[in-house]
Amino acid sequence: MKSYDPHQRFGRPESGWREKLYAVIFESDTPAGMAFDLALIGAILLSVTTVVLASVSEVARDYGDWLFAAEWFFTVLFTIEYASRLLCVRHPLRYARSFFGMIDLLAVLPSYMALFVPGVHVLLNVRILRLLRMFRILKLTLYIEEYGMLGRALLASRRKILIFLSVVFMIVFLLGTVMYVVEGPAHGFTSIPTSVYWAISAVTTVGFATWCRRRTWGGPLRRS
Repeated sequence: MKSYDPHQRFGRPESGWREKLYAVIFESDTPAGMAFDLALIGAILLSVTTVVLASVSEVARDYGDWLFAAEWFFTVLFTIEYASRLLCVRHPLRYARSFFGMIDLLAVLPSYMALFVPGVHVLLNVRILRLLRMFRILKLTLYIEEYGMLGRALLASRRKILIFLSVVFMIVFLLGTVMYVVEGPAHGFTSIPTSVYWAISAVTTVGFATWCRRRTWGGPLRRS
């Protein structure tokens, strides 16, 4: 089984400032590399916390300007880091197309998209996926290999997974449609999408606290 080796995949520069930058960014067995990785993890956690706090109306009302400034600080910081990763490898396109490369890009893209599409910035929580780097930092290379095994297993079972999800979708769609007909808008089932939402909540057993079936006909359906 092949392990995750950035030296072979992306190419380590032989000398110069790019080689020194590569050692700091991609290697964690040196004091500088470890310090960089730990600082990166801290920045990721703080940036995700900033996005979460910004979604709370009371906090956003009192500290909105600070949170906005912090969000853009982390965006610029991660943009510089992403550009540095591309600059210090011999095959930048390979890194850009790798799993971590795409995650790094998605970590900054929503902020720039939010300039044109308001509300997209909440997708910045994808930055939490960057914490997967902890496995490399802590030398848990076997965990990286297990992620690869899991991905290959899911890919090999994609047809079975697709069939399962299709059956589940048909069940909740039919159940929601029937509940819409039986209960009707008068009892909260105002549309088929709303009824399907109720069906999903019922099938996944998470409950539906705002409203439930009222008619006798709907009882057996709800308990099924």
